[in-house]
Amino acid sequence: MTEAEQEKAPDISALEQEGEIAADYVEGLLDIADIDGDIDMDVEGDRAMVSVVGLKGNELVGPAGEVLEALQELTRLAVHRQTGERSRLMLDVGGYRERRRAELTKLGTEMANQVKDRGEPKPLQPMTPFERKIVHDAVAAAGLRSESEGEEPNRYVVVLPA
Repeated sequence: MTEAEQEKAPDISALEQEGEIAADYVEGLLDIADIDGDIDMDVEGDRAMVSVVGLKGNELVGPAGEVLEALQELTRLAVHRQTGERSRLMLDVGGYRERRRAELTKLGTEMANQVKDRGEPKPLQPMTPFERKIVHDAVAAAGLRSESEGEEPNRYVVVLPA
């Protein structure tokens, strides 16, 4: 492995440490809120993944995942406070992000097919950075390209013809 490849390779032990810090933080939040749930940790690519499973109800996800996004940011701040490093940690609750990933992959593929048929750009609704990345990946897999436009929190994807 070259020096450049070593620099780009994720530090698995650092990501595992992020996951442990995040899991402890989320577990503390669950205890404070008196919510029963189990915590799963993993490392996927270049980010730690922490999932809360076995929940009853959607109160930790909220409408359109808003509560989940806020919890993820708080958890990233808790990790940053302990490590001094910016975290790209991904938090999931009750499988919401996995379901959303499947929905957005399907949407990106369908929009790419519409753009192929009509030959005209297709703007989508505003999305979070996580959601836009999934759509960009699906559009690229369908053989087209896409761009993000606008300013947060109203940034959106535009699917472009070939």
